[in-house]
Amino acid sequence: MPVSANTSAYRSLDELGSGDPQMQDLITRGKRLIDKGIPILILGETGTGKEYLSRALHAYSARRSAAWVAVNCASIPESLAESELFGYCKGAFSGALPGGMKGKVQQADSGTLFLDEIGDMPFSLQTRLLRVLSEREVIPLGAAHPVRVDVHLICATHQDLKTLVAQGRFREDLYYRIAGGVLRLPSLRDRADRRQLIMRMIADELAPAVASEHSIAPAALQRMLAYQWPGNLRQMHAVIRYCCAVMNGNRIEVSDLPEELMQFEALNLNHIISHGANVRPILSQADGAGIMSRPATGPLGDERSRVIDALVGSRWNISAASRQLGMCRASLYRKLRQLDIPHVRDQAMPAYAA
Repeated sequence: MPVSANTSAYRSLDELGSGDPQMQDLITRGKRLIDKGIPILILGETGTGKEYLSRALHAYSARRSAAWVAVNCASIPESLAESELFGYCKGAFSGALPGGMKGKVQQADSGTLFLDEIGDMPFSLQTRLLRVLSEREVIPLGAAHPVRVDVHLICATHQDLKTLVAQGRFREDLYYRIAGGVLRLPSLRDRADRRQLIMRMIADELAPAVASEHSIAPAALQRMLAYQWPGNLRQMHAVIRYCCAVMNGNRIEVSDLPEELMQFEALNLNHIISHGANVRPILSQADGAGIMSRPATGPLGDERSRVIDALVGSRWNISAASRQLGMCRASLYRKLRQLDIPHVRDQAMPAYAA
C-alpha cells in the first residue's frame, strides 16, 4: 500500500496481507509461486496496489538482490516502445545515444521485470515480447546478435485479457505465456481490514509521537469505513494525506474530509438487502438514529465500540468479524444481544437515495 515519503516506501508481503483473509490467501499463493520460475499475472481494479504487490514479491524472492525494473506499457509512446524495452546499439538510428542504450529487459537481467498495464501493449510489440520470453534472449535495435537474459516476469492489468484475446487485441499465446500464476487483488470495498489500513496510513503521515487511535474522530472513521472507495488504496491514501494536511488540531474530524466523503450518504439499507449485499450502512452525521448514536461509555461502551468497529470493518460478515475479535460465531451473536447491537437484517432505517 502507498505510504508517505518520510517512511519506508514499500511494505513486506506479510504486511500487505495482514488483517484480510483474501489478502492472506493471495500472499500465501504468491510466496509459493515467486521462486518457481512461473510468470505471475496480477489482476485487480485500478488503485488496488498491483505495483506494490509486485515489489513485495520481488523483495521476498531469491532475486531480491538484483534489479526490479518496471515498465508502464500504457505510458510509452508506441514509436519508442521497442527501443525502451529492448534497447539499441551505437548508431542504430538518428538521435540515438552515442554509446547505445540497454533496454528495460536487459536492465532486469537476473532480477524481476514488471510490465504494468500489459493489456495496453501494442500488438506488434507483443510478438517481440513473446520471442524474448520463449528464447530468453533479446536483440537490441541495430544488433547483429541476440543477448541472453534471465528475468522473472510479473505482469499486471486492470483489463480483462481474455476479452482482449477474443477481440483480437491481445495475442492468445502471449496470454498463456504470462498467466502462469494469476493473483487477483480484491477491491478495497471487499476487504475486511479497512480500519487497519486507515490507521496505518494515518500513522505513516503523522509523526509517531502524534499518531494514535485518537488521531481520527469516530464519526470521521465511520464515514471512511462506510465509503465504497472506487479508487481503492490509491484514493484512500490521497484522502488520508489530504485530511492530515488540513486538520486543525491533533485528530481528523468529519469537517476535514474531502468533498467526495463530505457528500457521501449512507446507502439505503432496504436496497442493499434486496440485492443481497453484505454491507452495514453507516448513518450520516445529520441523522440521530441508529446503533452508532447510542451511548458508548464505560467498559461495556468500549467493548460495544470495538465490536461495532469489527462488524463495520468486515461489512457485517459475521465470520470475518468473529475471527477479528478472536471468538466463534455463536459467541459473537451472544455478544450482539448482550450489547444491544441489532443485526443489520433486523434494523429498520429511513430510506436514503442509493
